[in-house]
Amino acid sequence: MQLDELRAQIDQIDEELLRLFEKRMQIATQVAAYKKARGLPVLDRKREIEKLEPLAKKVSPELGSYAQDLYETLFALSRRYQEKQGVEESRCADADS
Repeated sequence: MQLDELRAQIDQIDEELLRLFEKRMQIATQVAAYKKARGLPVLDRKREIEKLEPLAKKVSPELGSYAQDLYETLFALSRRYQEKQGVEESRCADADS
């Protein structure tokens, strides 16, 4: 397979990833509204930690740590987006992040 064909495949995957990312962030907006209405903080580190190991197990072993890195980034972006929605960031709680 030629490099341009491989890159075209990656471009198609990127389109799908962006569509799913936008959908995820739309749901994060709903999570932010829920948290804001109940005075809950953005960060729920316990939930994030609980999510990382199972996520890593859903990919091949050599990709597990990379999957965790990906989701750490997604969690951070989600928190930042929720903070932009006006949800407190400084307190800790057991709410979904």
